[in-house]
Amino acid sequence: MPSPPPSAGQVRRPRFGELGRFWQRVTEGLELSQLWSQFRTDARASYRLYQRDFNARVPLGTHRASFFDKAQAFAWAFLEKLTPARRVLFLLGVLLLIFPAGRFSYHGKSEDVEVGEFDFRFYGGALLLVVLVLEVADRVVMKRDLEIARDIQSWLLPVTPPHIPGLAIAFTTRPANTVAGDYYDAFERPLAASGESRFLLAVADVAGKSIPAALLMATFQASLKTLSATSYSLEEVVAAMNRYACTNSQSGLRFTTAFLSEFDPASRVLAYINAGHNPPVLRHNSGAIERLTQGGLPLGIRAEGVYESGSIVLQAGDCLVIFTDGLVEAVNQRDEEYGEPRLLNVLHADPSVTPDELLRRAMADLDIFVGSTPQHDDVTCMFLKAS
Repeated sequence: MPSPPPSAGQVRRPRFGELGRFWQRVTEGLELSQLWSQFRTDARASYRLYQRDFNARVPLGTHRASFFDKAQAFAWAFLEKLTPARRVLFLLGVLLLIFPAGRFSYHGKSEDVEVGEFDFRFYGGALLLVVLVLEVADRVVMKRDLEIARDIQSWLLPVTPPHIPGLAIAFTTRPANTVAGDYYDAFERPLAASGESRFLLAVADVAGKSIPAALLMATFQASLKTLSATSYSLEEVVAAMNRYACTNSQSGLRFTTAFLSEFDPASRVLAYINAGHNPPVLRHNSGAIERLTQGGLPLGIRAEGVYESGSIVLQAGDCLVIFTDGLVEAVNQRDEEYGEPRLLNVLHADPSVTPDELLRRAMADLDIFVGSTPQHDDVTCMFLKAS
């Protein structure tokens, strides 16, 4: 007896099911709008990469360069990113695609003429595929190395804030790339002479992004930890760090802005030095706003630079926010900056909330503002609240 036909719910559609799974694997579950946004981000980044070399050959504003000259400059801007062997393969593949076909004739012993044709388009495409596979392999190796560097960098940053009597802390960082040039820290600094302890709080931003900035960030962290273990005052620590930074700053090109402070739980005094950093904002319990500007030049610009310290007394309810320029200079799709006023709105919204909640609200407000606009700089933020 034949079996009844399957119902609509029992009908298998392996083709569409497999296609769906394949599409999910390729797109990692992203919607078309997200894929398009990601493509635009990649295209802009690639354009900026090639534009630097293109402008070196065809300066902006010149009108004498012909279309051929500009095309040649762009071609070299691309080709120089490849190794010589891959350039040869790429050019050969392009030539085989541009001139794919040919004919030849052969006269045998008889009077008949044999005509043959050949088509090299397949081989041209295969050569371009080989170049693509080799470039992807390099990218995978580089990505793996960057992920290892990111893990190492994460070890240099605190995961949870230390317990500080009379002060609550919350902090976070968002790298623009796999590794970042922003730095933050909060750690105890024992004073051998008095037997008391103070707490050093730091936020810094190395000029630039990615690997170079991350390497300098690591040296900044190492020098800060080493000097903080001595009996140096805060002014002496910053002066020594500046002298060391000047030896690694490429004549001031790789400078570091930093806000370094030292909190004394006994007196509730926060001594600080602002080395060219965005002025932190202190909201007093009364609602008054104060910016901490006392200090000097960014570290790494002038070896003999002088740094003056300032100090404030943190009363119960006072809230201090320290941030890098990546926060206030984040832009949305209309190229508008997030700006300090929006951060102040978060700070004023509810004076009774904890630093953790303030940090969460600030990051959420930033996400809403920028939308799908790609992040162009590292973002670091630290909230302190006295109790």
